[in-house]
Amino acid sequence: MIPQEREPRHVPLVHLLRDGMVEGVHHGSVVVLAPDGSTLFEAGDPDVAMYPRSTAKPLQATAMARLGLRLDPSGFAIAAASHSGEPRHLQAAAAVLASSGLAETDLGNPADLPYDPVERDAWIAAGRMPSRLAHNCSGKHAAMLAVCGEQRWDIDGYLDPAHPLQRAIRETVEDLTGQTVPRVATDGCGAPLFALSLRGLARAAARIATAPDGSPESLVANGIRQHPDLVAGSRRDVTRLMQAVPGLIAKDGFEAVQLAALPDGTAIALKIADGGDRARPTVLAAALTRAGVDKELLTPFRNPALQVTDALAA
Repeated sequence: MIPQEREPRHVPLVHLLRDGMVEGVHHGSVVVLAPDGSTLFEAGDPDVAMYPRSTAKPLQATAMARLGLRLDPSGFAIAAASHSGEPRHLQAAAAVLASSGLAETDLGNPADLPYDPVERDAWIAAGRMPSRLAHNCSGKHAAMLAVCGEQRWDIDGYLDPAHPLQRAIRETVEDLTGQTVPRVATDGCGAPLFALSLRGLARAAARIATAPDGSPESLVANGIRQHPDLVAGSRRDVTRLMQAVPGLIAKDGFEAVQLAALPDGTAIALKIADGGDRARPTVLAAALTRAGVDKELLTPFRNPALQVTDALAA
């Protein structure tokens, strides 16, 4: 299947209320797949082509594991992370580099300040300049370089879509999603970005979440489950959600994309059309409720000012 490239047919998912009146509307699309791959719920346009942004990182990390990358669980967690730039994140990414005899200067991602506002303010107050290691994608890039070392591939040009690493990642993305990539773009960190659909993204998340022990996919899933603090950060909703829901793997991405999968293979993928994060946790909480997760566990991730529409309400 090749996802169709066209304007998405998103639908209203969330209302912003003020004194009982609708003040704002967040449109989007969401799909919830059952463990057997059938559709439990969908709203909007989950089959149109879209860019998964950083939700693709668990898929990319799986490709690297299939290529022979062997890291400890924290290494796979940081490889799949959009980290906040806390000290533990920088240490984990640096450890992946060091395992291959590489250094921060080998990273191909841009220099940046930490993603987390608290960490960023402290960084600036200390007079520190942007660095490649502080970029939220540094763990993924460190892992990519490590794979190149494992495969004896040239690290120069490792971000080129024609590089053997990126060709192998594309093959894994297509295998996990069951889809043919219709378009290749460049993500904000400089890595190739493969378009796919929300349904394909959910299918891939389910395969990673249910992989048998010892498989490349399980290395990624176990890393995420054991170190949710590395996948995002101590002040991030994604980390807190994985700590609250047993066995859940979850990953957010820019432009308000999100994937999540339960240990039984129930999987969710969503996108908020306006690209803002305000509605994303509320939509995910509603989708997880439809997937059978205890509502009490999800209460902290709902915004009382936001109300899901009839298109999403259970």
